[in-house]
Amino acid sequence: MILSVLVTVEKAEFSFLKEKTNATDGNLGAHLKKLEDAEYILTEKKFVDRKPVSFYSITENGRKAVENYINTIEKLFRKDE
Repeated sequence: MILSVLVTVEKAEFSFLKEKTNATDGNLGAHLKKLEDAEYILTEKKFVDRKPVSFYSITENGRKAVENYINTIEKLFRKDE
């Protein structure tokens, strides 16, 4: 779900991803860490109005993973194969 959101934007804040995925802070944080460890996303931390804000963007590896997933799902639904 996170990658499907990130593939549609240049980058997204933690709060945006939380809203789009309906995840709790802890659950989303754990998933983001796993995606970062897999090199599917990049994390950028900044201060905005003196508050820490985390931004996330999808990497080329992440885009390929989404593409492979979509291709696999499409193959499951094709009737000519």
